[in-house]
Formats: sequence, C-alpha cells, structure tokens
Amino acid sequence: MIASGSKGTVVRISGLLSVLFLIPLASFAAGTGAVPSFGPVRVEFVLFALTLVCVAVFHKYTMQVALIGLATVLIFKLVFDSGFDITGHIVGTPEREGEWRTLINLLGLLFGFAILAKHFEESRVPDILPNYLPNGWTGGLVLLIVVMIISSFLDNIAAAMIGGTMAMVLYKGKVHLGFLAAIVAASNAGGAGSVLGDTTTTLMWIDGVNPVWVLTAFFGSIAAFFIFGTIAALQQHKHQAITANNEPGIRVDKGRLFIVFLILVCAILSNYLLDFPAVGVWVAILVGATFRKTPWYEMKNAWRGTVFLMSLVTMASLMPVDELPKATWFSSFSLGFVSAVFDNIPLTKLCLEQGGYDWGILSFAVGFGGSMIWFGSSAGVALSNMYPEAKNTFNYLKKGWHVTIAYIIGFFIMLGIAGWNPHPPHKKSQQAETTEAIK
Repeated sequence: MIASGSKGTVVRISGLLSVLFLIPLASFAAGTGAVPSFGPVRVEFVLFALTLVCVAVFHKYTMQVALIGLATVLIFKLVFDSGFDITGHIVGTPEREGEWRTLINLLGLLFGFAILAKHFEESRVPDILPNYLPNGWTGGLVLLIVVMIISSFLDNIAAAMIGGTMAMVLYKGKVHLGFLAAIVAASNAGGAGSVLGDTTTTLMWIDGVNPVWVLTAFFGSIAAFFIFGTIAALQQHKHQAITANNEPGIRVDKGRLFIVFLILVCAILSNYLLDFPAVGVWVAILVGATFRKTPWYEMKNAWRGTVFLMSLVTMASLMPVDELPKATWFSSFSLGFVSAVFDNIPLTKLCLEQGGYDWGILSFAVGFGGSMIWFGSSAGVALSNMYPEAKNTFNYLKKGWHVTIAYIIGFFIMLGIAGWNPHPPHKKSQQAETTEAIK
C-alpha cells in the first residue's frame, strides 16, 4: 500500500513523464512516417534521460519512477515503432537472443546474494573481523582490498554485498556514503580485468575475446583503487572508526560459512558451464536449507531494488542504439561515463558486434565506469538495498566524488602504461581461421 503522500509524488512524476510523452505526438502529426525524434535524437533516449533525472530527484521513489519510465517507453515503441516486437525482444528470434537470460539471471542473483549476505552476517565472521584488521583508517583500506580481490573471481554483486555486510558490523552501522561508493567501486574494479568477475567481461569471453586481452584493465583498476580507496578509508575513519569487538565467546557458525562458500563455488561453476550463475546460486541455497534455516525474509528487503534495476536494464535494452562511434581510446573513455547511466551489458554487446577495440581498456571503462553513480551497476543497486541512503544520487556524487576522479586518472594511467592496442574484430579473425583450416 502506498501512502497518500507517496501517491501524490507518483502522480506528479507520471504527469512529468506524460508531458514529455505528448511532445513528440505534435511532431509526429506532421506526417513524416518515421519514429519521432528531436533532431537526430530519438524520443526513446529523451524518455530514458528524463527517467534517470527523476531517479536522481525523487530518490525515495526510485522503483515507482523506473516502472513509470519503462511503461512510457514501451507504450511509445508499441505506438510509433512499427518494427518493434516485444515478444521477440524478450524471448528472442532466430537472428538474435532475447533479453530473458539477462533478466532472469539478474533476478536470481540479486535475491540470491541478498540471502548470501545474511548467511555471511549470521556466520559471525564479520563480528570477529575488527580484531584482525589494522587499527585506524588502514583497516577500511584493507576491507576494500578484500572486496576487490573477491570480485576478481566472483560476480561483483556478491562482492559488494559481502563488503557491505562487513562494513555494517565493523562500523556499528555508521557507514559513510563515500565509503559505500568505494565498496561499489572496489567490487567493479576487481572484476574489470577478469572474465569471471563481471558480466561484461564474461560476455567478452563467451563471444571469443581472449581472457588475456582484458588483463590490462587491472592497470587502471589498481591505480584507481589507491585514489578512491585511500580517500574513502579516511572519510570513514573520520566518520566512524573501527571498533574492536571484545564480546567473549563468539563462535563462528561453520555451517553458514560453508553455505556462503558453496554459493560462491556453484555460482562460478554454473557461470562457466551454463552461462547462468543464478542457477548455481539457488541450487546451493536450497542445499544449504537442508541443514540451516534460510533467511527468506531478505528477499522482502531486496525486492524494491531488484524491480528498480530490472526496469532500468529492460528500458536500456529498448534504446535504438544501432551503432557506436569509431573504436578509439577517446570513445572508450566516453563509454565509461555512459555506462554510469546506461546499462553496460547492451553497450558491451554493441562493442563486440562492432569490434576493433582494445578490450582491456574497454573492460575498465564499461566495468568501472558504472561505479560513478549508484544505479550505474548492479553492485550499486544491490548495496543500496542494504543502505537506502545510497539512493540519494546527489549525495552519492557529492560524497563519492573520489570515484569519478579515480576513473579519470586510472584510465589515463592505464593508457600511458599499456597504450591503445586495438584488436582486430575477433569474429572475423575466427571466421578467417576456420576458412583457412578448411582449405
């Protein structure tokens, strides 16, 4: 049930989006027969941009904003885009795979890793961590290093949730928003150079990109980490220092810790074997339910953020992005900022179709770039379910400013060390090798 105040806000948001929706009707009435646009900009992009603005302004109603925006874009495409087929878009066609795999995976991972984070919290491991981490601000820095290492071999959602759980205990619930932004950034930085650690790099691997090619992204990730990690750790120490837990007799629940380990292993295996990590996550959760009580109630806490992100991802997939600028280091750098507001999965798919990128530089740009805004990556959305204050976009940018600076500096350090080394379109290379082998 939505409170009356909330209903009023939703109505105002609906009215704002509706006004923009009506604007192209006048231009379409001119009878061009084409999909309405503002000059060279298709209306879908304008609707998507307005939705993102509303997310930033009405941060207490992000789920409602995303759903209204998705409905508006869908109605527009059904009315004005004669080539749009919603069934084919979701389910797929003989020519292209639909979005169903991405959406189901996202749904399963967001709910599954919320349960994982609760299992980890109830294992009592976070309770004893303060006794082993360094005192002072370096303790926070070490925590971020742990998150970055975890995300190099595991999905960044799980790394962010584990990092958020540890921070909640270490700092007695008083976690600085700048440190939350750093947890998201660390989870994305670790996965940028690993085909196991991020959906975008996994997509590259599946598509035929050599895993070695993306390793240069670690130059950017490491350089960026020392910038945002140091500043965020100092922010957090000033806000709330690590407090040693002197509670006697804390016993680690090894059963729950085993469930956490099992979930991680099954996620990696099912991602490698099936390209469906959510399957492994839920198999492990159900196995764990046979000997430990499963915290199903965590799904109730995560559903709003899950609906929000799935709405944005679906809306992003509806954007008529048929081509990208020519593959250069500058266009890759620009895509980092685009990925902060535009889902990086369809961006990566487009880059793979186009070819000619330096895949290490691109993987850092689209992987780490989403850290600059809380809804720019699935890790940020998952963490915002645990810390609702992260959904204030203006405060996130204000207090997590170091992430944007780290992206810019990290990118150019990486470019200076590794240079721009574009790989030939790998699909064409594979086809040529196959043809040569047949001959």
